Order: sequence, then C-alpha cells, then structure tokens
Amino acid sequence: MKTKKVCIISMGYMWFPVESGPSRFFQIAQTFVNSGYEVEVITTDFQHFKKAKRNTTQILQQNYLFAITFIETKPYKKNVGVQRVISNRGVAKRLKQYLNQHITEYDAVYCSIPANNVAAVASEICKAHQVPFIVDIEDLWPEAMSMVVKNDRLRKILFHGFQRDAEITYRNCVAAIGTSEDYTKRAVQYNHRDLPMETVYVGCNLADFDGGVAIHQQEVIKPDDEFWLTYAGSISTSYDIKNVIDAVSLCNQALGESAAKKVHLQILGTGSEKEMLEAYVKEQHMEYVHFWGFTAYPRMAAALANSDVVINSFVKGAPQSIVNKVGDYLASGKPMINTLENPVFCRLVDKYQFGINVEPGKPEPLKEAILEYYQDQNAAVLAGRNARQLAETRFDRKTSYQKIVEVTSCAIDGKFC
Repeated sequence: MKTKKVCIISMGYMWFPVESGPSRFFQIAQTFVNSGYEVEVITTDFQHFKKAKRNTTQILQQNYLFAITFIETKPYKKNVGVQRVISNRGVAKRLKQYLNQHITEYDAVYCSIPANNVAAVASEICKAHQVPFIVDIEDLWPEAMSMVVKNDRLRKILFHGFQRDAEITYRNCVAAIGTSEDYTKRAVQYNHRDLPMETVYVGCNLADFDGGVAIHQQEVIKPDDEFWLTYAGSISTSYDIKNVIDAVSLCNQALGESAAKKVHLQILGTGSEKEMLEAYVKEQHMEYVHFWGFTAYPRMAAALANSDVVINSFVKGAPQSIVNKVGDYLASGKPMINTLENPVFCRLVDKYQFGINVEPGKPEPLKEAILEYYQDQNAAVLAGRNARQLAETRFDRKTSYQKIVEVTSCAIDGKFC
C-alpha cells in the first residue's frame, strides 16, 4: 500500500530546533511522520521570528524525517507593514508556481493562516485538483489589525484583501483546526458551513520543557529574599510590560523596606519596546526589574519553573486569544496572572482555576493580584497544581496533536461530506 503524503505549508510559524527551538508546525510534521505519513514541509527561507534570512544549509543538514522546501522570500523588518505585505505577495506567487507543479503528489495539504493570501492560493489549487485542504488558524487577519488601525471604516478599506483571502480559504477548506475556540469558529462565522472543526491549542512539548528544567534549574538561582514574577515572550506593543513594571513598583512600596522578600520582575525576551522600557526602568531606579533578553527555550523553562508567579500581560483591546506562551506558563506549575481580555481565555482561567484575571492597563488591581499570591502561599500552590494538570491533559503536544492527524486522515478517506 502506498504511503500517504501530507504537505504542510507554514511560512511565518515554522522554525526548527537549530534556530530558536521547535515550533508548533515542526512538531505537527513530526507527529505525521510518527503516524506513518510521508511529509513535505513548505516554508520560507526567511525566519519571521528573527527577521533574518535562514541558514537553509544548516537546517537541511539535520536530516529531519521529512522533506523541506524553502520558498524565496523578500525580507521585512516589522510584523505589520508594507514591506511584509509585499513580501507575502511574492511568497504567494512563488508558492502557486510550486504547488501547480507538485499538487498531484499530495493526499492532503495542511496549511496555516495567516498569511491569508498564501492560504487562499493553496486552498484554490487544492480545490481545483480535489486534494483535501485543512486550514490551521493561528491568528485572525484582518481582525488583529485593530491594534494598528483603530478606525473600523479605514481598517475595512485598507485590509479588504485580507478579508477576501480569509473567506476564500475558509470556503475551500474541508476541515479547520484552531488554536483557540474563537479562532476555530472563525472558519464558519460568515459562510455558515457545516464544517468539521477541532480546537488544538498551540501547547508545548512537556518532555522538552521538563528536560530544560532538569538541565538548567541549578543555574537559575533565585535568592531567598526575592519573589519572582516572570514574563516570557515578545516585548512589543500588544504586551503591556510597562503596566507590570509599575505594578511591581507599587507592590514593593506597599511591602515596605522591612519586607522579608521583595517582588522582582524577570522579563525574558526581546522586541521593539525593549530599549524604551529599559530606559524607563533606569530612569526610575527600579533595581527589581531584570531584562534577560532572548533566552533559549531550555533555560526559559528553568526560569519559569523557579518563579513564584507568571504573568500573561496584554494591553487593553489586544486581539490575541490563547497564545504560544500559555502552554509553557502552564507547564511551569506556577499560578498565572492574566490581563488578556479575550473571553475564551478568561473562561479557561476561571474554569480550571490556575490564576487570576485582571483588568488590563491598571497597575493597582495588578498589584493586588500579585500580592494575593505573595501573601497566600496555599492559594499559589493550588493554582500552580491546577496549571500543571491542565498542561498535561490539554496542552501537551505529544498527545494533543494526534487530533490533527485524525482529522487529516478522515479528510483523506473522504469521511467529510
């Protein structure tokens, strides 16, 4: 019997262990391989996360158990901007050329969205050749652009193409996988299709996380007189790190000089706002705020596991839902303070009782939440246990990603009407 072949297309969301660590799509590819499929991954020769050209030779030398095709990509410097739009147009054009030559080789195509035009091109070619197309919804474009362009009318005009390509993609797919419940439902929001859908959180690989903790835990030393609040991720406009800094300042003012422990904020990551925040901290003489910069995944895992509380910090109105870092936060087994307003995620926090939801943009209520865990160790331990249990049951990629294989298998076998 011929081995079934799946093509996985992911431009901005695929990175490899020799880069900044294995991504969701790398592990999806591995899951398909481990399930007996032949796999080809199509991605770019430009690393979106680092905004730099990839060392494709180094990647190919790793001899991963799946084929890798790199699409030439024009570099860009910002997540949102004209340069990226132009770059994505070029990628979509070259992907179209490649797929038209190879589409008959595949039994199914599994594709991330965004970029919307890339997904739309792939979906149309699949439809024309009757190859099952499954879409993986990583983010909502143009909805996410509300942080960049506030005016609804102007946003609809500027991002009309994004909306059009999204609807083409959702109209052509035979099944949808979303990284949160609200993302999953987006596939049928306007077309009212009866579409097979599953929510599979981005999650994390618990074995990798725990391995990083085991290797680096002794290197990440937390003094006895410090209470660690830790943020890991991008330092950019969607993430209100300044509010966290101000809340930590209020905490230490409330605790006073005689406190046995001071609240220290550990910031792991980099981004467009990092220099501005470092200057702010220096200007305010905040010796209890620490910038680690880019931190390799294993050491990040150890830092989270050695912390007292983790913080999922977002600005008011942020369009994100259940983001990548949530799996790592839960894996740490520490209580989480959340300022993301997304109702799906807020309900998850309340249902599984692993943290506290706090209104964004206000340091005073955030201070109260931090001090709640500072002062009540039993509550902190219980929330941390709940977090780890949720990570093991719903966020471990080793088990949760099997659902993606099951959906794809059904699509190949024609079980979807």
